[in-house]
Amino acid sequence: MKNWRFVISGRWFGYLAVAIVFAIVCVLLANWQLARQDEKKHEIALVHGNYDREPIALEEALPTLDAFDEADKWVPVTMTGTYLTDEELLVRNRPRSGQPGFEQLLPLQLADGSVFIVDRGWLPTGNEQDLPDVVPSPPTGKVTVVARLKAGEPALAGRGAAEGQIATVHLSELQERLDLPVYTGAYGLLESETPPPADEAPLAALKPVLDEGPHLSYAFQWFIFGLLGFAFLAYAVREEYRHLNADDPEERERAAERERKRVAKRSDADVEDELLDGATEHEAVR
Repeated sequence: MKNWRFVISGRWFGYLAVAIVFAIVCVLLANWQLARQDEKKHEIALVHGNYDREPIALEEALPTLDAFDEADKWVPVTMTGTYLTDEELLVRNRPRSGQPGFEQLLPLQLADGSVFIVDRGWLPTGNEQDLPDVVPSPPTGKVTVVARLKAGEPALAGRGAAEGQIATVHLSELQERLDLPVYTGAYGLLESETPPPADEAPLAALKPVLDEGPHLSYAFQWFIFGLLGFAFLAYAVREEYRHLNADDPEERERAAERERKRVAKRSDADVEDELLDGATEHEAVR
């Protein structure tokens, strides 16, 4: 009788190494999904804690131009200044509910000369051109703004934009454009303006969706895939063992026993279906 010594070979050690590497990859992917879930939980906690807070003064949240604590994301801040309407910019490639559009950026110059970037909201792309049909004007003169803080966006290499537009809300780039002391740590998503604008304002930013997503279920799936690799390896070993020991009397007896159990599990309906299929084929031959 042959035994299990066939598994002590370079071929099967290679299969085992593949299964181990596959399991490691699955564990890494599962941990990545768990990390993504933790990020979602952190984001949801920020929304719960900050989104509906009473507004605080801008200088209280951002004591210096480059200051920003991620824990202050979504915190409403209030400030008073004058919009620099000649420096208005449109941020490209901002879809909303599946529709292409732009976001309207306006620098707000404060009493001390510093500038805070305000995202006034979303505008749809026009029907006949790659621009909004109408870009609403902001309030003129002194205006008190309430906006929710958000970190600036990174620059996109190789991504350009037409005159009067910008690819991302890259605050350092805006500082270079304006050549003024600009808040580069964060900008604000408009909540309100006082006095209100004469024109209809752009659509306000949507409140973040409080959903952790499917990351936990994906993580479980990756763990299961890692285990299935070892299960498939065990199945392959067992099949080769049976093949190598097919002539062994004990193995033949075990195979016969497995076949008897398989036949015993067949239901009467299975037998009737086979008889009907056989009768149908017989009639077709005739």
